[in-house]
Amino acid sequence: MPAEPALSSEVAEAREAPTPPAAPSPAPPAAPPPLGRGRRPPAVHGGSPALLRLRAAWRRLLALAALLAGAGLVIVPRLLGPVVQAETVQRGALVQTLVASGRVETPHRVNIGSQITGAVAGVPVEEGQAVGTGQLLITLEDHELRAGVEQAEGAMVQAEARLRQMTEVTFPMAEENLRQAQATLLNAQQQYDRAARLHASGFQTQAELENTRRALDVAQALARSAQFQAAANGPGGTEYAAAEAALRQARAALQVAQSRLAYTLIRAPVAGTLISRNVEPGWVVQPGQVLMALSPAGETQIVVQIDEKNLGLLALGQHALASADAYPDRRFAAELAYINPAVDPDRASVEAKLDVPSPPDYLRQDMTVSVDVAVAERAETLVLPATAVHDAATDSPWVMKVERSHARRQPVRIGLRGPRQVEVLEGLREGDRVLPADAGVADGGRVRVAPQ
Repeated sequence: MPAEPALSSEVAEAREAPTPPAAPSPAPPAAPPPLGRGRRPPAVHGGSPALLRLRAAWRRLLALAALLAGAGLVIVPRLLGPVVQAETVQRGALVQTLVASGRVETPHRVNIGSQITGAVAGVPVEEGQAVGTGQLLITLEDHELRAGVEQAEGAMVQAEARLRQMTEVTFPMAEENLRQAQATLLNAQQQYDRAARLHASGFQTQAELENTRRALDVAQALARSAQFQAAANGPGGTEYAAAEAALRQARAALQVAQSRLAYTLIRAPVAGTLISRNVEPGWVVQPGQVLMALSPAGETQIVVQIDEKNLGLLALGQHALASADAYPDRRFAAELAYINPAVDPDRASVEAKLDVPSPPDYLRQDMTVSVDVAVAERAETLVLPATAVHDAATDSPWVMKVERSHARRQPVRIGLRGPRQVEVLEGLREGDRVLPADAGVADGGRVRVAPQ
């Protein structure tokens, strides 16, 4: 005759324990707790000895459970396993991000200085102030330079007057003298020709002919001189060119004087924020001395150091979300704009720069920020909470999968890794239930999944 089915060790121990004495007025015994959700003793049809023994064993087990429940003991969880929360494998979008920290910088800083030596008369701006293009930053003493401008203006007026005099007086007079000399030359030539004819006919002496000849030579010399004077004083002549050169020189001297006077007013070359001020009224400044530093507006970058092992994930144009450590709840957009081609051997990292197209008003130079760079994205894939994956950083990750109220170790292959979820490429299907990594359930152990 086959032996009676053995009970578990927990049931056996409870069976051997003495029955506690009944209270003076015992309450009716509580109904035995169900052995699991919806479980009842199996229905037995027929009268075979084996089935009768099985039914008797179930009855004894139920009676023992009722007895232990009346004594304040719980046996069902130990038989059916603990109640645990499970995660469901489902489809969804996943973005893999690369987290880095860095500082706010501008592509360039503008150092403000003086181009001349002078005493500072005033500084109408303060450090940290936002300034516009052309706004006055520093004023220098300008008395001497103003006098230089007035002197240069006088020299230019003289040069202009000289050129105007040549154009309006000297050149017209030279032309008039030339016409007179030409008329005198014509008359002398006619006198000489008449004297030559008379001398040839015997009616003119040689002496008279010589006199007309000398008069002709003088007239010719005067005509040539008048012609030279007219040419020199006219446009293109040497005197006219000299007057023009003097005027240009006077104008250049005036521009130099005006430029030096303008150097006494130091203005902002671009709009931005003054991040430093190293000058006060009364100081004597020199050329090349940095008096202020200006951070241009509208051009903000974040400089971060990326571990070189992640270099293959980066690409220009990738989008990112950044937040300043001082304002962690306020995030703003950035875009990867530069990847240094060289690797820093001391830090084993690569410098990267991200453009901030619309920097928030609270962002300051050299502020510490954190960035999440989106390096990959899947629109529709199997995703699982990262907290359910064991050994995720190794080549053999696995999860604890729930199968028929038992926990089973299941190897998986992981794809993209987001901040809270991972992509499952192999090992699981949509709808599978897995346990969190900290559930503390061994492989093959019984579990009861808590309702969602």
